[in-house]
Amino acid sequence: MLSTPLAFAYAGWIPGTILIGFYGFVSCYTAKILAQIIRSDPRLRSYTDIGRKAFGPRSTGIISAIFCLELFSVSVILVTLYADSLHAIIPYYSSNAYKLWGLLILIPTVFLPLSLLSYTSVLGIISTVLMIAVILIDGATKKDQPGSLWSPAETSLGIESWRHLGIAYGLFMAGRTVQFSGHAVIPSLVRDMEDPSEFDKMITWAFVVATLIYGLIGYAGYIMFGISVSEEISMDLLRTPGYNPALNQACLWMLVISPMSKFALATQPLNATIEILLGIDLPLATHEDVAKRLAEPSHGTSKKRILGMIQRVVLTLLSVGVSVLVPDFSAVMAFLGSFSAFLIVVIGPIGAHIAIKGSCGVFDAIAVGLAVVMAVWGTAAAFLSA
Repeated sequence: MLSTPLAFAYAGWIPGTILIGFYGFVSCYTAKILAQIIRSDPRLRSYTDIGRKAFGPRSTGIISAIFCLELFSVSVILVTLYADSLHAIIPYYSSNAYKLWGLLILIPTVFLPLSLLSYTSVLGIISTVLMIAVILIDGATKKDQPGSLWSPAETSLGIESWRHLGIAYGLFMAGRTVQFSGHAVIPSLVRDMEDPSEFDKMITWAFVVATLIYGLIGYAGYIMFGISVSEEISMDLLRTPGYNPALNQACLWMLVISPMSKFALATQPLNATIEILLGIDLPLATHEDVAKRLAEPSHGTSKKRILGMIQRVVLTLLSVGVSVLVPDFSAVMAFLGSFSAFLIVVIGPIGAHIAIKGSCGVFDAIAVGLAVVMAVWGTAAAFLSA
C-alpha cells in the first residue's frame, strides 16, 4: 500500500489503472482455481499438495524454496520499513544505524511462542486503517501543492520510463503477495469454511475491496505528490509542511512498532521450515514451554536447541544485512512482486490447472504468457535499480 503511489508514478494513470485492475482480476481468478482443485480432491490440504498432484513429487522442494524466498523478502521489507520510518521521525541517526540497533529487539522476539506473537496482528490492522485515514485527511485538509488533493501535483497519463514500468509490475503485484500470503493459505481457507461453496463469492468480495483500497491509496498519493512521490508515501507525509504533525507522527510510529512486532511472526514459518530441513526443530508452542526451557540449566541444553537458536539469530542477521546492502524499499518490493507473486499467484495455479485438466484455454495461455514476461521484466528491473 505504501508503494502503490510510486507504482502509479512509474506506470502513469492509464497503464497503472489497467495493471491494478488486471492483477486484481487475475489474482481472484487463480484463487478460485486453487479452491476448485482443493474441493475436487479431499486428500489435498495445502498449496504444496496441489503442486505435488499437478507436477509430481519433485515440485515440493521448488515450491518450498519459493515460499522461503518470499518470506525472507518480507522480513527484509519489515526491517527496511521500521528503520526508514524511525529515521524520518528522528533523523539524527541513519536508517542503517536503526537497523543494527533494532537487532536488540528483533533477536529476542524470534524465540517467543506463536501464542504471544499472534497478538501483533492487531497492530498491522490498526496501522493500515490509520495510514489510509491519515493520507486522505492530509490530502483533504491541505489546499496547496505539494500534498493536496485539491491542487494536484504533476502527473503523467502514460509511461515515462520502460525500465521503471518493470518495477511498477512488481510494486502492483506485491500487494497480491501480501493478500492471503500469496495464495498459500487459500487451500486452508477452503477446508476451514463452514460452507466451502460460498468461497467464490467471499473471495470475489475480498479482492474487490482490497483492490479498491490499493487503488484509492495509489490514486490519492499520486495526485498529492505526482511523479516526485517517494518509494514510501509515509516519508512524504512527514517531510511536507502544512499537515497535522501529531497525526502524521502517530502514523509513522505505528510504521515503526508494527513491522518490528511482526518480524518474528513473519519469520516463524521460515524458521520452522529451515529447522525441519536441518532436523533441529524444537517448536515453542506454549508459555509453559518457554518457562520450562528457561528454567533448565545451560549444561542440559541439547545440541538441537543450540543449533536452533543459532539458526534463528543468523536468519535475523541476514535479514538486517540484506536490508543494509539493499536499502531501496521499492526495489525489494518490486522483486517480491515480480518474482514471488507472479510464480505463486498466477503461474503456479494456472499451470496446475492446465496440468491436472490436461488442456489449456485461451485466457489461461494469455495470462501465463503475460505473467512470465512481466515476471522476467520486473525481476530484471528490480535488480538493476537495487
